[in-house]
Amino acid sequence: MNALNVIRKPVVTEKSSLLEEKKVYAFWVNPKSTKIDIKKAFKSLYGVDVAQVRLITVSPKLRKLRKGSYNKRLETLKAYISLKGKKQLDLNKFEKADKERKEPLLAIGKKSPAKKTAKPKTTAKKTK
Repeated sequence: MNALNVIRKPVVTEKSSLLEEKKVYAFWVNPKSTKIDIKKAFKSLYGVDVAQVRLITVSPKLRKLRKGSYNKRLETLKAYISLKGKKQLDLNKFEKADKERKEPLLAIGKKSPAKKTAKPKTTAKKTK
């Protein structure tokens, strides 16, 4: 499996931010991935050694929509990853790096930069 397919995104909650002080990070991962896949993917993406991987299966939940219909959330997998040694990860740093690579969007109301085109020369004869 590709490392980007294994680790989907970090879990951003109060509990996960408290765990970051203890060098434990929470990520949403692919439900078909194993602990070994997650460990290898984390090392290749972030370049740090992983001490332990704990997996939690988040059960599917029903949400009631209007007119008596229901929507079922899929079963997902959450991984708690603890790091070896005294290394810490700054997840905000990686998010900022991704934002810097993207081109800035134009603000609403501003005109897009116009392309400069050369005007063709006209050779009109003057008539008297």
